Amino acid sequence: MASESPYEQAPSRNVLGQPLATCGCTPMTGFYRDGCCNTGPNDLGVHTICCVVDEAFLAASKALGNDLSTPMPQYGFSGLKPGDRWCVCAARWLQVQQAGAACPIVLEATHENTLQIVPFELLIQYAVIPDQLH
Repeated sequence: MASESPYEQAPSRNVLGQPLATCGCTPMTGFYRDGCCNTGPNDLGVHTICCVVDEAFLAASKALGNDLSTPMPQYGFSGLKPGDRWCVCAARWLQVQQAGAACPIVLEATHENTLQIVPFELLIQYAVIPDQLH
């Protein structure tokens, strides 16, 4: 976990140009473990895409070297299950998308810095409305 706080800067914005919405708190996500896909200079992985993970995404991510489903209690990580929301590295999401297993994303909770890595036109193809998830 990084030491700088995202709250010392201007409020974060999402890929729609609006204030960044919360991604998920169960489990607590985000580089800063604040429930949001905030980013900063210490976030070398650019954990900015708010994903709603599914079986295919978790399996493909694991096969590509990023195991998000296995619990790692030493890091306080219980492992993700389908339906969980998680701030994923933009480049990793793109890699999984190119492998044919992208999961849905919440644009309102996806940080604007994502656009430096993933084109908006691609993001909107996987967008879901949070209210549709319940």
